[in-house]
Amino acid sequence: MKNNIALTRYDKNKPDIAWCPGCGNFQILRAMKLALEELNISPQQAVVVSGIGQAAKTPQYFNVNMFNGLHGRALPVATGIKLANPELVVIAEGGDGDMYGEGGNHFLHAIRRNPNLTHIVHNNMVYGLTKGQASPTSQIGFKSPIQSVTDMPLNPIAIAIAQNASFVARSFSLNINQLKNLLKTAIQHEGYALIDVFQPCVVFNKVNTYQWFQEHTYDLPNDYNPYDREKAFQIAIDEHNLALGIIYKNHID
Repeated sequence: MKNNIALTRYDKNKPDIAWCPGCGNFQILRAMKLALEELNISPQQAVVVSGIGQAAKTPQYFNVNMFNGLHGRALPVATGIKLANPELVVIAEGGDGDMYGEGGNHFLHAIRRNPNLTHIVHNNMVYGLTKGQASPTSQIGFKSPIQSVTDMPLNPIAIAIAQNASFVARSFSLNINQLKNLLKTAIQHEGYALIDVFQPCVVFNKVNTYQWFQEHTYDLPNDYNPYDREKAFQIAIDEHNLALGIIYKNHID
């Protein structure tokens, strides 16, 4: 019944969605709806804040309070909303360009200030809205319509752990159940919680495909200790075997 209830509560208007068929954003949207439903959070109790981009369209596609603002500015707005009404469940979400490029400075200071909100980043390693330019997380050798990447990609997981973020996790959009459970844990976490989600762009990124992510990711074992910061950082800087799960927490909820 849970799934059916979620569709009733969060799909009230059933809007047309402008994403491409096969886009990983659909799976993230589904996981967000299920997480909020299973936590028994009503649409009136939650607010999703986004900026600009294909990922940032997410709150427009389900029945929830939303604030859609400037490119890269979701985190300061989300922080302000949480300060104004601490009872709300506040989620800031957007793409890797929106959050790590234009919003990179806000990413750093949100970690430092540790507001009680959840930060979801759709990481497809490309700018999807503006037709395929390289993003901060694009890998060396990636070729876009206007450039070939020669710089090291930004590593948001390593940055967050180095800054001692209170909750750092990573998931893959295809694994909706894992992502849903991580979202539930992040929402219940007291403090800033980052979930970096690998989300394939089926049109503009022909390198980091669903198959590529399946071949280069693995789930952290059940006995993994996320409170071991040194181990977490070692995992974060491994760019060949990409761990999924809760990678680091700096305190016990």
